[in-house]
Amino acid sequence: MSSGKSTDVTVQEVQISFAPVPYRSALKFGGRVVSSGWLVNVQVVIESRLGQRATGYGSMPVGNVWAWPSSQLEPDRTELAMKEFSLGAGELFRGCGEWGHPLEIEAAVAGQYADLAVRTATSLGLSETPPVLAQLVSASPVDAAVHDAYGRLHQLNAFDTLSQHFCNRDLSTYLDDRFRGEFADRYTLRAPASSLPLYHLVGALDPLTPEDAGHRPSDSLPWTLGEWILADQLTHLKIKLNGDQLDWDVERVLAIERVALQTQQQRGCTEWFYSCDFNEKCRSADYVVEFLRRIEAVSVSAFRRIQYIEQPTSRNLQAADAPDMHAAAAVKPVVIDEALISYESLLMARDQGYSGIALKACKGQSESILMAAAAQKFGMFLCVQDLTCPGASFLHSASLAAHIPGVAAVEGNSRQYCPAANAEWSARLPAAFLLRNGRIDTSGLNGVGLGFY
Repeated sequence: MSSGKSTDVTVQEVQISFAPVPYRSALKFGGRVVSSGWLVNVQVVIESRLGQRATGYGSMPVGNVWAWPSSQLEPDRTELAMKEFSLGAGELFRGCGEWGHPLEIEAAVAGQYADLAVRTATSLGLSETPPVLAQLVSASPVDAAVHDAYGRLHQLNAFDTLSQHFCNRDLSTYLDDRFRGEFADRYTLRAPASSLPLYHLVGALDPLTPEDAGHRPSDSLPWTLGEWILADQLTHLKIKLNGDQLDWDVERVLAIERVALQTQQQRGCTEWFYSCDFNEKCRSADYVVEFLRRIEAVSVSAFRRIQYIEQPTSRNLQAADAPDMHAAAAVKPVVIDEALISYESLLMARDQGYSGIALKACKGQSESILMAAAAQKFGMFLCVQDLTCPGASFLHSASLAAHIPGVAAVEGNSRQYCPAANAEWSARLPAAFLLRNGRIDTSGLNGVGLGFY
């Protein structure tokens, strides 16, 4: 038990359920295709030292294809294991007995994740255990629900409960002595950004023009890239690339530039941006440097629009042959994503030349707050990315982005691939789902708890 504040809480109840997420169209990334999914929905009850109770909520996709791309297990097995891990994580939170702030409770529980991963694999007869990233994703909606409940108990937005008044321990407890005496309120905003640009995903299977539109879904939503740009007045495009087919990758960016040039001219837009996501498929940083060189040689405008490169090589930063990113990062910011699973991994990536980080709500509210603080301390590029998060999980991601200083944009692609799962929440908070000039309104994500429940 911590030394204790009157604001401390403990977790009393955890309820977890799963909801299927139907896809409008398939999404291809990193050589893998996703066409359906599940949401983990969590409700927790916390209690204060004075016996007051509050209920909080969390939601996040299972995301096993991204979080656990196993070469030994089929996706249905990793999906089942991550759902089982979520249930186990709920029990850990309920039974841990820790009193404190949600950051402190999550830190106490996270120390048991490795053992839970072993138990999960054993109970299901699996040949491998859920990796750390899969553990974080599976537990993230429980952690989010605790933060939501804590804010509700104190009638504050969760980002307004990160000061010394509420936290028993400073950031050095979770990071290192460079953060001694500092609390997370220093690295978060009291009022959310009023709006943020939204990164629209251009998947490897997504049609760019009417000529390659293929089988169009029977709905009224846009389908080709040009249609999406005009409908949502897009200014930020995230491009999924192969990473092992240089000619294809270069031509894909140039083809997108051709479509964007023509379409943006129609609406009088002169400035827009790209991010390039290789999903770990590049064998070396040399691939990235050559990719950028060839883009610049053909189209200086396309090269200038590239805002950053995302996780081009393996998430295994400890490999003996882990690529050095300094040369690539000297050309464009290179952000760590799949490999960012701890403060230690952030320091390792920084040593290897990564110059930015991608925050993801699916790695946990607590983890995201800590990594955001570290990235700001070290002057790193910041963005907030998606896990094809629909409904409440997208609002969680948007709220995170809106409360972190310096975030360039937020990604949100559920409106493309699984829009039906947004229906309930887009009716509640339409401004956060409706794009105007390529931006979403995040000013309303300032309620109690996570800001929107």
